[in-house]
Amino acid sequence: MTASNHSSQAPLFVVFNRASGHGDRDEVGPAVETACAAVGRRCVLLPIESPGRLAEIAGEAVRRARDEGGIVVAAGGDGTINGVAQAVLGSGCAFGVLPRGTFNYFARTHGIPADLDGALRVLLHERPMPAQVGLVNDRVFLVNASLGLYPQLLEDRESWKQQFGRSRLVALGAGIATLLRGHRSLRLTIEQHGQPRHVRTPTLFVGNNALQMEQVGLPESRAIDGGALAGVMLKRVGRGMLLWLLACGALGKLGEADQVENFPFRRLTVRGRAFGARRIKVATDGEVMWMRLPLRFEVAADTLPLIRPPGLAEERREAQAAGGATDSAPASSPRSAQVADRRADQQSGAPTGTTAEDAQDSMERGR
Repeated sequence: MTASNHSSQAPLFVVFNRASGHGDRDEVGPAVETACAAVGRRCVLLPIESPGRLAEIAGEAVRRARDEGGIVVAAGGDGTINGVAQAVLGSGCAFGVLPRGTFNYFARTHGIPADLDGALRVLLHERPMPAQVGLVNDRVFLVNASLGLYPQLLEDRESWKQQFGRSRLVALGAGIATLLRGHRSLRLTIEQHGQPRHVRTPTLFVGNNALQMEQVGLPESRAIDGGALAGVMLKRVGRGMLLWLLACGALGKLGEADQVENFPFRRLTVRGRAFGARRIKVATDGEVMWMRLPLRFEVAADTLPLIRPPGLAEERREAQAAGGATDSAPASSPRSAQVADRRADQQSGAPTGTTAEDAQDSMERGR
């Protein structure tokens, strides 16, 4: 079954993480079975018993969905959804989401409710619509990808969660602690439209989630709606200014800060300037890993056929109203991608930076 042949009676193959942010070890399976039984829909539950089996279970779900004309469903946080989306992309299968994480940005930007009953109603009664996918070295990211300070923040946040539990307050505390501890600058060469630029920055952040951009006050949400990715870089700043920028983001005013540079693009190549640098830490949708340089960020040629409500999500309408945005669109299309290409061509985008070399960088040198 392809997404265009989506049937209201297609069976569901549900990949779910027993250790999601809600801690609902026994809730997802019974809720899915009850909802499917009520509408005469078949479902197959595929639990992830350990994180190392995510790719295996997701691959099984895709194979069975293709064989039986079914839909692949990911139940979990953004990391679990990312892992299942990696298997679904390009398979022709429709994709459903039951958000069970802490932030759930992918589901929220597409109007999928955070409560399980509401998400199940969407899954069982709505139809697939195209959702844009970002890639870094062919690895999927649905929300964001980053290097430098942000991956370190995510690692520290995970450590705090293990000690104090999963909540947004814990995440905020971990972020403040990371910024106070100090950071290393990255020395990078960024190439966009064939033009290399040398930059020095604490972090490079690539966004693929319009809601996240809107909530922190960055204007590139419109570029994401138009089929592009949003690049965000910080100028070299001290700890006090980093805390100030954190506060600006929390207040939805990050785009007004002079220390932040943002730019839209569809393809971007990042190389390390340190001699012998071969790998660098990269975070994709909250999961941190080492990747080989150079990094190639791009919009995927395929979209995800995501089962979601039509139109712009209510939370995005509220974020736009708060920020004064007026012209965002709910989904990507071939035409919007062409518009994004033209917009990126008109904006050189890749910001310049200082060339000072007096700080360590965070890249691992090849052995």
